[in-house]
Amino acid sequence: LSQLSFLCVAALLLPPVAAAGGAIPPPEEAARMARFVLHNCDWGALATLSTQEGLRGQPFANIFSLSDGPPGPLGGSGVPYLYLTDMEISVQDLEINSNASLTVSLAQTPYCKKHKYDPQNPLCAHIIFCGSIVKVNDSEAGLAKKALFSRHPEMESWPKDHNWFFAKFNITNIWVLDYFGGLKIVTPEEYYSVKP
Repeated sequence: LSQLSFLCVAALLLPPVAAAGGAIPPPEEAARMARFVLHNCDWGALATLSTQEGLRGQPFANIFSLSDGPPGPLGGSGVPYLYLTDMEISVQDLEINSNASLTVSLAQTPYCKKHKYDPQNPLCAHIIFCGSIVKVNDSEAGLAKKALFSRHPEMESWPKDHNWFFAKFNITNIWVLDYFGGLKIVTPEEYYSVKP
């Protein structure tokens, strides 16, 4: 074995490197990676189809705080919850067309900086979810509130006259980019059947 080959083999045999919420899953476990990345992210880029004058029908990405559950290794449900108001420009888009995509990336955690991975490097894993935004029903509102307010305590003091409501991203498609060789497709069934 050449020295380079030896180093590559040795790197593959090392245990996974810890990220913010525990050990990062190996690349062959794409569903776990998707759950892991979402659970370790506090925000994501939500893309809608704009309804605004001059932008109608154009993609429009915006940052939203989110949570799939309280921080910690056992707190994640896999469901991205959001706290929204009709006053927000992207929410106005969603009232016309609830379809959206949501991107979350380990670039927002210390993991990628620690390993000197550029956010565009596949090893700095990111997940793209497609689906729709739906208001949660009363039975799910408590879960959404606990998930969001545990990570974003400032939300509790946001102006009440903005008529905030809890919503979730209803996932229909998942793409994982966490290694070289292109995107991996994960079904929602695979995603929800694993733990992060």
